[in-house]
Amino acid sequence: MSLARDMDLLRQVPLLSEFPDEQLRLLAFSAENVNYRDGEVLFISGERADGGLVVATGSVSLEGEGGSDDVLDTFGPGSLIGETALLVETRRPARAVANGATEVIRIRRALFKRMLQEFPDIARRLFEARANAFVATSGALSRVGAVLEQIERENTEFRAERRSRSPGARRRSAVGLRSGDGKRHRNVARVACE
Repeated sequence: MSLARDMDLLRQVPLLSEFPDEQLRLLAFSAENVNYRDGEVLFISGERADGGLVVATGSVSLEGEGGSDDVLDTFGPGSLIGETALLVETRRPARAVANGATEVIRIRRALFKRMLQEFPDIARRLFEARANAFVATSGALSRVGAVLEQIERENTEFRAERRSRSPGARRRSAVGLRSGDGKRHRNVARVACE
């Protein structure tokens, strides 16, 4: 890819979208473009992560322990894989596999950290964005926690009520709990997304 096309692609990445052209140009120039064939493994689960990958063309699937039968997520052009690895030392949580001919822009953590040191305004913006994301995630987890606590209270009440009923009533109550559980599970998912 050309430098201009790489810059346009990097600009699509939310983490990098606020970078001025000068910094995007430096990042695009210093990063490494890597091509993969269909089915080729980019990295494996547990491997030390040295930075992030921006998908330029094609797509990349993250696979769980079940391999291609256990696709956790798929990333297309403009997606950043390994955002955390740009900032801190970490390990890859899953195996990444190219879907078709795929090109990625590899941004090494050392390069990204050097940019943050040389351009403190970018570092400040990045810190603010990460802090806001952390606050949003904490809020979502609090809401999920509250729903799970409510479900636990209801289950405790149900068990206590069940012990006090006759055997025939227990069967009817258990059926009612199963249908209610499905609704509760949907509510937990809905709360997490709010």
